[in-house]
Amino acid sequence: MEIQNTKHAAAGFTLSTAMGNLRITWSPRGICSLDLGLPDSGGEAEAPAWVREAGRLITRHLAGDSVDLRSLPLDLEGLPAFHRRVYEALRRTQPGETVTYGHLALLAGSPGAAQAVGQALKRNPLPILVPCHRVLAANGLGGFSLLGGLKSKLLLLALEGVHPR
Repeated sequence: MEIQNTKHAAAGFTLSTAMGNLRITWSPRGICSLDLGLPDSGGEAEAPAWVREAGRLITRHLAGDSVDLRSLPLDLEGLPAFHRRVYEALRRTQPGETVTYGHLALLAGSPGAAQAVGQALKRNPLPILVPCHRVLAANGLGGFSLLGGLKSKLLLLALEGVHPR
């Protein structure tokens, strides 16, 4: 992803998933970032039990199991306030539910800010946990900046039972 949460040093480790390698970084407050499609970077930190469990749940979700990831703790400290509001509003959506950029702007308390929502989602350091794949354009699928682009968006939506046209 384009930005990392750099407010504090975060430890990380990489695991293998159905969508490729997934690197999780965390702080004492929660998960700071998820990066998909990266090579195993070595030099892994020893993950605490809650991070290993988060990795197990994400891996199960990406393998097609019905897993609700909304309860996993996130650390959004250091991110712009508007981005945090967008991410928190999006995180409240149910698995299998989609929203438009405009509706998400409204949910985040900024009606009319659909383009700014798109920019915040483009910089989402926590794909899957902040489910930007659930956001659709008013006139269709919209874009997706995660590795694999729209193909990945469609796969993540299909895992939740959504098949947009």
